[in-house]
Amino acid sequence: MRSGWGQELARRLEFARFAIPEYSIVMLKSQDLLVILKLAEESEQRPTFPYLANSLGISASEAHAAVKRAARSGLVDEATRTVKKAALLEFIEHAVKYMFPPDWEGVTPGVATSYAAAPLNSHFRVEDLPPVWPHPLGTVRGEGLAPLYRSAPDAAMRDPQLYQWLALVDAIRAGRARERQLAIAEVSRRLAP
Repeated sequence: MRSGWGQELARRLEFARFAIPEYSIVMLKSQDLLVILKLAEESEQRPTFPYLANSLGISASEAHAAVKRAARSGLVDEATRTVKKAALLEFIEHAVKYMFPPDWEGVTPGVATSYAAAPLNSHFRVEDLPPVWPHPLGTVRGEGLAPLYRSAPDAAMRDPQLYQWLALVDAIRAGRARERQLAIAEVSRRLAP
């Protein structure tokens, strides 16, 4: 049995293990995926952090931290701020539904997403209660699906390309098999070299 001093030392060493950067674990946040999708859309230029912040409704420091985490995760080249397309496709296809599971919020007015939004809405008959992001300016009444990040609906309403990316990700993380299959095929097409 350890003495009081030995127990304290063991506790401090255990805490120190997590305080050492080499032991830290990179964990992507939902806003990181929002930033990555915006970078995928902006593949021709190197967007600035203020531009990312303004277009996504986040702060410049959040955009900077998101790019850093995405780079450490191997999804973005930090120097050029370009998306590593093969890695992003693999992440979206295999991990997004586990890292960011759907959170349903009941019937609400909102903005259509998943299979009820472009580009997938032409492949499906939209049901009486399609998936929607709850939003006060939403024009569609449907089953509320919490957005990937709180500013995503506003950013999507300003940017049709980002809206499509987010709807595809929602189809993968919250959709049924056919919806996921078509969404993965579309994401794969968009990320093709």
